[in-house]
Amino acid sequence: MRLDTAPRSVLIAGLLVGIQGIAGLVFTAMLLAREVGGQAAETGGSGYGHAAYFALLSGGVLAFAVGLLRGRPWSRTPALFIQLLLLGVAWYAFGPSGRPAEGIALAVYCAAAVLLLHTPAARLWGMGLTPEEAGQELSRAAEERQA
Repeated sequence: MRLDTAPRSVLIAGLLVGIQGIAGLVFTAMLLAREVGGQAAETGGSGYGHAAYFALLSGGVLAFAVGLLRGRPWSRTPALFIQLLLLGVAWYAFGPSGRPAEGIALAVYCAAAVLLLHTPAARLWGMGLTPEEAGQELSRAAEERQA
């Protein structure tokens, strides 16, 4: 396995993360539309500030997705971190906010991405090892323990 060729599980996770980034940009556009339409003034706060914040976060999520899809191992850890953060959002949706259907859906979606990024092939790819190199490392470590 070449390092610039990500395993299939990583590519699928990249698609899932990319959809999250696009959803974030759609949310950003909705915030901007509310601000321009004058609806945000009813609730207080800065709609432009919120939009800038979510645009920045969504851009980062999209960058991680592109990294996964292009076979860049650096993108695996930040993509996993984002999924863990969103699992917290899913818990909040399920419990305190009283929206269990949305919480469960988000939790399943995030859990799928986490599981895809934790397959054996994805873990080796993230460490920069081919399966052959991993086997050699294990053999060398076993020999050192026996010696």
